[in-house]
Amino acid sequence: MGNQNNENLIEIKNLKKYFPVKSGFKTSYVKAVDDVSLYIKKGETLGLVGESGCGKTTLGRTILRLHEPSSGQILYNGTDITKANMHPFRRKMQIIFQDPYASLDPRMTVGDIVGEPLDIHKMFQNNKDRQEKIYSLLETVGLNREHANRFPHEFSGGQRQRIGIARALAVDPEFIVCDEPVSALDVSIQAQIVNMLEDLQEEKGFTYLFIAHDLSIVKHISDRIGVMYLGHLVELAESRELYKNPMHPYTQTLLSAIPIADPKTSRSKKRIILEGDIPSPLNPPSGCPFRTRCPYATEQCAKERPELKEYEAGHFAACHNIK
Repeated sequence: MGNQNNENLIEIKNLKKYFPVKSGFKTSYVKAVDDVSLYIKKGETLGLVGESGCGKTTLGRTILRLHEPSSGQILYNGTDITKANMHPFRRKMQIIFQDPYASLDPRMTVGDIVGEPLDIHKMFQNNKDRQEKIYSLLETVGLNREHANRFPHEFSGGQRQRIGIARALAVDPEFIVCDEPVSALDVSIQAQIVNMLEDLQEEKGFTYLFIAHDLSIVKHISDRIGVMYLGHLVELAESRELYKNPMHPYTQTLLSAIPIADPKTSRSKKRIILEGDIPSPLNPPSGCPFRTRCPYATEQCAKERPELKEYEAGHFAACHNIK
């Protein structure tokens, strides 16, 4: 967990990202991110969780403007970058992709993959210094200098993810979107990668947006956690507070699904099973997006969408039934 200070590094206001879907003459929109506002302080890790397809990755990519926002505002260190030229900001904002197989060019050596950002941003005129930087980046993520001349297919999944991390670190960024960086990896490797990300944050003061659907990993690494459902942020709180006192029915469901190692406790724990499937983001339900699967839904939930309100200091939730 980071040593955050009180300044916001990232702030998004009413951010929306809609993808057009054409069928015949009609265009409808997938509301992947629908009116999300949040901030991330310098040096902290904000975890973002939710089922597959809830808009977590789209939100992360839209903050980096890898997807252009449909509306809303993105502020980086107080500067509005919603329509700015992104080249100067690319050095400060990086991403670690989910799939280490797909995100590395199979025709490039590891040295070239890690060195490419250095070339794009013209960071080294001297080839020897550039080479040294590549070696030191590989060593930072637990690989050897010899690995620089090999190709991605010669590595395991965990090693490939380390190469992806080295590439993200190459330009000395301040903010890194970790897009499910461990979901494709073996459990024993997951812990190594998460611990490495924490050590790097400790050492270099990085700010992370850590996207995942595994709540136990998010709890371990995050200072605060946001829960997304169908493009909306439904709860946001400090990590311990969210686990101790989940307010939104969806968060309660997610937490009830975390496996517990102790069989006795596991047997006595009540698991909440949701009815029905996730509604299509092409045709979301009226009012509260979660109401079609919520055991407490009322008529008010069908009529109006609940706002994200602060119920306790730093603990926000969007639900009509929280008293």
